[in-house]
Amino acid sequence: MRYLLLAIIALLPSLLKAQEVNKNDKYIESDVITLGGRKGFRWETKNGDFKLKPYMVAFTRAQAQYVDDEGLRLTEEDNIINTGFSLPVAIFGMAGTAFNRITYNIALNAAAAGSPALLNQAWININFKDELRIKVGKFKTPMFRNNLARLGQKLFPSSPSSLNTPVNVPFSLNSANPHFNNGFDIGVMLHGIINNKFAYQAGIFNGTGINVNKAKNTLSDEYSLPSLLYSARLAYMPFGPMPLHEGDPNDLNNFKMSLAVSSSYSVEANYESSDDLKIAAEYSLLANKWYFAAEAYMMRMDFVERQKLSPDFYYYGAYAQAGYFINTKFQPIIRVDIMDRNTNKQEGNLIMPAIGLNYFIAGQNLKLQAMYQWMTKTGYETKALANDDDNGLAEKQFIVQLQFAF
Repeated sequence: MRYLLLAIIALLPSLLKAQEVNKNDKYIESDVITLGGRKGFRWETKNGDFKLKPYMVAFTRAQAQYVDDEGLRLTEEDNIINTGFSLPVAIFGMAGTAFNRITYNIALNAAAAGSPALLNQAWININFKDELRIKVGKFKTPMFRNNLARLGQKLFPSSPSSLNTPVNVPFSLNSANPHFNNGFDIGVMLHGIINNKFAYQAGIFNGTGINVNKAKNTLSDEYSLPSLLYSARLAYMPFGPMPLHEGDPNDLNNFKMSLAVSSSYSVEANYESSDDLKIAAEYSLLANKWYFAAEAYMMRMDFVERQKLSPDFYYYGAYAQAGYFINTKFQPIIRVDIMDRNTNKQEGNLIMPAIGLNYFIAGQNLKLQAMYQWMTKTGYETKALANDDDNGLAEKQFIVQLQFAF
C-alpha cells in the first residue's frame, strides 16, 4: 500500500492540470452544472486520450407547507405539513472523455441512499460528429425543457407542479396514476445538432423511471411491442444551440431562442395498466439578462384490454416562467403553472402561481433561492370536487434553498 501511494503521488504532476480550458471539452456534460470549457482541476493523461472532471452539487432546503382542512373540521388537524429542513440533493459525479470519441458521466445522489435512485445517472456518449451521437445508459429522457435544464442551473428550486404531480383517475387504480415528466431512465438514444440550428433526440427506454435499475418489462398483449418508453424531441434554434441553463450570471450577453416539440409513448405503462401518449410543445428565450420559457403538454391514457376500461382519458398542463438579472447578483423570478388533473371529462383546473428571488453569492457555485407558491382552483362544479383534485398538493408553500456546487 505504501509503494502504491508513492507511485500515485509521483504520477500526479503529469495527470493533474489546473486552471486550463481545452477546446475538446465541449462534449463533456453532467446534466447538473456546466462542465464543458469550465476552468478547474481535472485529471488527464499525457496524450489527452483520457480526461476526468469531478463535480459536486448539494441543496440544503428550509420549507413550510400549508394544506386546506377540506372542510372536515377535525378535532386535531395539522394544516402545516412537510415543514423543516431537508437535503433533497447531494450529488457527486465524474465526467470526462476517453479515446477522443467517447464522453462519459456517472453521478451518485447520496440524498437518495438506500434506493435505486442513488445512481442518479451513468452513461456514455459515442461522438462521431456534431450531427451524430449515440448515448447509452441512465440519463434524462428527451422531453420537456424544464427536465432537460441542468439541475443546478434552474430558475426555481422546485419544478412546476403540473409536471410532477400524479393525475387523478376516476377509478380505484391507485397504482396507475402517471405524471407528465418521464425524468431519468435507462435506455439508448440517437441525437445531434444539424447546421447548428436543428437538434434532434430519439430514444428507447425502460419507462420505469429513476427508481428502477433492472429490466422488468414484458411484451404488449395488444401491439406485440416491447412494453418500453419510446420518446423523441426536435428543436429549432435559429441563433445557435440553446444553453441548458435557465439564467446564468456569467452569460448575460447572449441571445438564443428555441422552439421544440416532443412526444413519448409508454407501452403498458404503470404496472401494465395503460398505453400513455404524451405530446409537448415548448418555447425558450435567452435575451441578455432575460430568460423566458413556456411549455404546454397533453397526456392520453389508453387503458389496455385486460383493464376492461374502454374510454381514453386526457390530461393537460402548461406553465410559463421568467427571470431577469437586475445585476450579476439578483434575479427576480415568476411562474404561472396550470394543470387539468381530473381529465377533460370533468370541469376544473388547478392554478399555481409562484414568485421568487435568486441571489448569486459566488455565481452558480453558491446560490441562494427563495420562492413562494400558492394555489387557486377554478371551474369546478362543486367544492368537494375541487377538494378532491388538490389532494397531496399544498395550498401554500415557501422554500428557501442554498446551493453549493463545484
